[in-house]
Amino acid sequence: MIPTAPAKPDMLLDHRGAAKTSRESALDYEQARLGVAFHEAAHAVVAMSYGMNVTTSEVMAWFPEPGQYAVTGGTVVNYHATPAWHFATQCAAGEVAHVQYLMAYGLWTPERALACSAEHDREQAIDVVTECGGQLARHHVPLGGKSWGQVRGMARHRINFLWREIRTTAHAMNEQTVLTGDEIAALTGLTNPRLAVLVETRSEG
Repeated sequence: MIPTAPAKPDMLLDHRGAAKTSRESALDYEQARLGVAFHEAAHAVVAMSYGMNVTTSEVMAWFPEPGQYAVTGGTVVNYHATPAWHFATQCAAGEVAHVQYLMAYGLWTPERALACSAEHDREQAIDVVTECGGQLARHHVPLGGKSWGQVRGMARHRINFLWREIRTTAHAMNEQTVLTGDEIAALTGLTNPRLAVLVETRSEG
């Protein structure tokens, strides 16, 4: 039975502790839940492909009112000495894969694609790249840096290469709700690396 309130309220917050943006969806519950599973699966698979350790990746759903649903997700990624642009690419991978899911399953419309945007992922990428001394801009290409559009392009290339693994992970996550990084590795044949020193971050859909 789906709860009437979120089981993990912290998943509604971004990396700064602010509430994530919510949007209405024109999809039914099952379509929307699978879309979020693709979003989180892309975070996990792309991160793992770049050598980052993944702890868990999951979807969370609840019915706040009769006839209404809400769904979100979260992926816990541990990174150490990860190139900043690799981290940014896994941040962008969620929304890019979410849109690709709509296209692959015959659900794409401009409005549904717009609803896939994840500002919290973008802002986390900007913060991490900035902390590493780089420049990532929202709407333009800064001197010596990249735009969010360019990072999305990097994510799209990676996702096309890893689509089978993302799809496999998304459907398993949709069925099981939560997958560990090791379970994702077993499903996909990827390696979930063991790192001596870990820095943990959460990418949320």
